[in-house]
Amino acid sequence: MKPFPAARVVLLALLLLGPAAAHAHEMEVAPEAVSGFAGWVGEGIRHILAGADHLLFLFSVLLVGGSFRRILLLVTSFTLAHSLTLGLTALGWVTLDARSTRWAEAAIAASILYMALENLLLRQHGHRAGLTFLFGLVHGLGFASVLGGRGVGTAVVPALLGFNLGVEVGQAAVVAFLVPVLRIVQRRPQLHSKVVRLSSICLVGVGLYWMVARAVG
Repeated sequence: MKPFPAARVVLLALLLLGPAAAHAHEMEVAPEAVSGFAGWVGEGIRHILAGADHLLFLFSVLLVGGSFRRILLLVTSFTLAHSLTLGLTALGWVTLDARSTRWAEAAIAASILYMALENLLLRQHGHRAGLTFLFGLVHGLGFASVLGGRGVGTAVVPALLGFNLGVEVGQAAVVAFLVPVLRIVQRRPQLHSKVVRLSSICLVGVGLYWMVARAVG
């Protein structure tokens, strides 16, 4: 019996992930409020680890590889951007209603779609840090919708700081796992090319599905 190719496993997983996570943020919001700084840190960690759309965006950004300095720049750009819009929204300087939240979620899906298309169509990605920052602003709105849905109450600043810290801790853990794996793959150009192509094709499908489902849902 021939071994089941790992590529098919990746494709199957992404296809199954699409319908389950199209409205991921809506399913995560629970009626009870989170209390205490540590509780908000834990909530931030839980959200980023359960947030398939944010993780797949990071994956699509880092997939093409690069030096550690470049990877650090990309991750920092994403972190600064989503922290900015998360903070502005939590403090009430940016407001989100149901309609704008839905379109923000659709835009998050579109960010995955766009990055995946770039991976397939472009060979040079010198502008990626700027794009990652712009898309990160939209992802911050997604984080903010979850934070607001948890019932912040009057303790806005502790909730904001704790939740954002948790998001960054979870994100750092994912990046710490993902980057060494991608570096190993990157050392084998033919394998790296196949991984980028196959993964990006899958991400195009998932991103497109999420974008449409969230825009019309």
